[in-house]
Amino acid sequence: MQLLPVFHRMALCLLISGLWCSTQAQAEYLWVQPDGAEVRAYVGELHKPLDRLPALLEPKAMQADGKSLPIQTAINHIVVPKPFSDLRFSATGFDDGVLTYYQARYGRQDIQAMNDLELVPTHPDGNTFRLIFKGRAVAASQVNIETGEGWRRSLTPSKDGTVSFTPSFPGLYVMEVSARVNDAVVTVGGKKYSDVRYTATLSFIVPQQEGR
Repeated sequence: MQLLPVFHRMALCLLISGLWCSTQAQAEYLWVQPDGAEVRAYVGELHKPLDRLPALLEPKAMQADGKSLPIQTAINHIVVPKPFSDLRFSATGFDDGVLTYYQARYGRQDIQAMNDLELVPTHPDGNTFRLIFKGRAVAASQVNIETGEGWRRSLTPSKDGTVSFTPSFPGLYVMEVSARVNDAVVTVGGKKYSDVRYTATLSFIVPQQEGR
């Protein structure tokens, strides 16, 4: 299948829409989390992963140096060897007339973006993040956070477009933002899609401090 995206218009037409503005409007996303000597990519929500992976076109995983990593598909997740650096994962999903570009990142050491849409820390291991689309900073209306312990929060960006928060307990954190592209037409396998979306996640582990 060949993708024919209108990237020259996307940079101008990208609107960041908080799809989690209310509990009645939740969106599926793809995120990456560690599991022993490997990391796994799931689709759905952190506490509600899909029982089966949706159809995904060209799933890819790579380290911060650009080296591709092998992937193995299971019933409801994709397995990737644990990298030595921040991991980027991308895939394209298509369902019910909607084309979704899934973009995921695990780790917050690298301050450069590699995916088309990516939440990037302003400092290694920092707690302030900027949303980058194809090399340019863009403003999000809302960034959502969920943890493995069930804690949730929605962040509103500051005037400079960044979002900040301080993790208050150890565990897995997943940050998510979704975007819809206006007036886009993308052809996949001979079928045209006018509802084109991006969803980006950044996940990381806050370790347990010694003595606690």
